[in-house]
Amino acid sequence: MTDDRASDALELDAAAFEALVIDELDQLPDEMVEGLENVIFVTEDRPADGSLDLLGLYEGTALTDRGQYGFGELPDRIVLYREPLLAAAEGDLEVLRDEIHVTLVHEIAHYFGIDDDELHRLGWA
Repeated sequence: MTDDRASDALELDAAAFEALVIDELDQLPDEMVEGLENVIFVTEDRPADGSLDLLGLYEGTALTDRGQYGFGELPDRIVLYREPLLAAAEGDLEVLRDEIHVTLVHEIAHYFGIDDDELHRLGWA
């Protein structure tokens, strides 16, 4: 079964998409990224279920819910999914940049302990 939205997607390979994500990450305000510790940003083609509905994911324990990391702790992860983001952009590079920006802000907010209800209230979900 295929998703019709994939046919409208931009053609960006994994390396070009990752470069775009890095560029958008570099453009985020310093005060948003300064407090990030023990977190990595990765790109993957799709979520494990293969859907195009999930644009990004924060995997870890929110800053508000944890103690201090100890030696050997695996980093939290913020994942951006290439194919769903490309499909959401519907062929428009500027829309893709905006979607990546919003997804980065959304997942970073989860790292800082901001839930979806608050993100909706703030206009970031």
